[in-house]
Amino acid sequence: MPSATERSNAAAIDLSRRDLTLDLARVFCVLLVVVIHLLFVGVNTHGPSGIALERPLEAQQWFPIATWFGQIMPLFFVVGGFASMTAWRSLRRRGGDGAGYVKSRVLRLAQPTFPLFCFYVVAIGAGLIVIDATGVLSFDVLDGVFVGAGSPLWFIAAYALCQALVPFLARMHEVAPRRTVLVLFIGVVAVDAVHYSLGAAGLWLGLLNLLFVWPLVQQIGFWYADGFFDRPWWQLVLIALFGVGMLWPLTAFGPYDVNMLVDLNPPTLPLVFLGLSQAAFLRLLKRPLSALMRTRGARGVVFLVGTRLMTIYLWHLPVIVALSGIAILIPGASPEPASPAWWLTRPIEYVLVLGVLFALSLLVGRWEQPREVGPTPSPVIVALAAVLTILVPVLLIPLGLDFVLAIAGAVTFGVAILILGRWGVRMGRSLRRDDVGATEPAPTVPAPTVPMTTVPMSSALRPRRS
Repeated sequence: MPSATERSNAAAIDLSRRDLTLDLARVFCVLLVVVIHLLFVGVNTHGPSGIALERPLEAQQWFPIATWFGQIMPLFFVVGGFASMTAWRSLRRRGGDGAGYVKSRVLRLAQPTFPLFCFYVVAIGAGLIVIDATGVLSFDVLDGVFVGAGSPLWFIAAYALCQALVPFLARMHEVAPRRTVLVLFIGVVAVDAVHYSLGAAGLWLGLLNLLFVWPLVQQIGFWYADGFFDRPWWQLVLIALFGVGMLWPLTAFGPYDVNMLVDLNPPTLPLVFLGLSQAAFLRLLKRPLSALMRTRGARGVVFLVGTRLMTIYLWHLPVIVALSGIAILIPGASPEPASPAWWLTRPIEYVLVLGVLFALSLLVGRWEQPREVGPTPSPVIVALAAVLTILVPVLLIPLGLDFVLAIAGAVTFGVAILILGRWGVRMGRSLRRDDVGATEPAPTVPAPTVPMTTVPMSSALRPRRS
């Protein structure tokens, strides 16, 4: 095992090669998501029907326009695209391949998500038993709690899909970068046209844009990695204004909602323009953000949060819901949602949520650490693991989390983790042996004493010179 000094030196080397402003952007995105979701959860205990769930932030009149600037998930995919292209090129220089890349990325998503699905199986099952035995809670309240708590899992499907496509899309970016963007853009428009022409019945077809919207936003990150946004500040300002400005005609004359959260699932065209605008704005802030990241305090926060990023993202809503439930039991700790007292207690609750998440990371954070031991399974098995990681989170978008989907998620993610390890390698070897045995008859003559491979075929057939 390396010593503490060697580990710190390795970390310093890694930091020197990274664009830390992108790490800062990733941390900012996740922490802002926690803020927004904290303001979305309101528990009203003073109504005539008992406990009721409310969404105070969404009820504000200014909220739809605020989402034009607060919907920062496209930025996460832009940053992910930059990191993916950098990692892919580095892997190729070391002799790696697409299967190895996808295995690594899928594991980093599947490992931390697996214990969350296991938790939901236990929590939803226990909630159903309590409702059946005591009737203290209504099924509608329980359903609303877990549908809301499971809603961020759409990200796992979208990001896993984007990561699985990186080897192909990176190749297309190198061969025909503009045509790749154009094809993805046409796909986004075509799916949206069918989706909105069918109304509510087009929701399932709208999910096809998971194949186009987020990969296209990821492609913007590829361009970022290539230096497309390394241009004068006034050009970056124009690009940023163009991206946000396109939201007006799309929402005023097009079929899209002013609220960018409504346009999120299924993903739609406005998110692409938001991603373009946010990429330009991030590059515009590169100099001050770089100066900030040269300070020890900023690096410490980014390191502390960045090493727990998936834990924070996956578990923050269950923690918020749990703390809201505990507050109901404490007199005066659960003010009426959207009241002045409720708004004043949000900063306190935010600190509590982050504290609980930090403590929780000591328990489940080990699932976030990559454990890529052994060789890479065959591409077919890696592709199967990616599909298993994507399947249930996609279904959560239209259906919402329930007991059946929680069990399905625990099973599919558990299997994905298993087949990406040594078990999948052994399974691939067994399948190959079966295929060989089924297609090749057994030899009827004994094998030669000296293997044929000891003499190169080209040498054996080449005529000797006298």
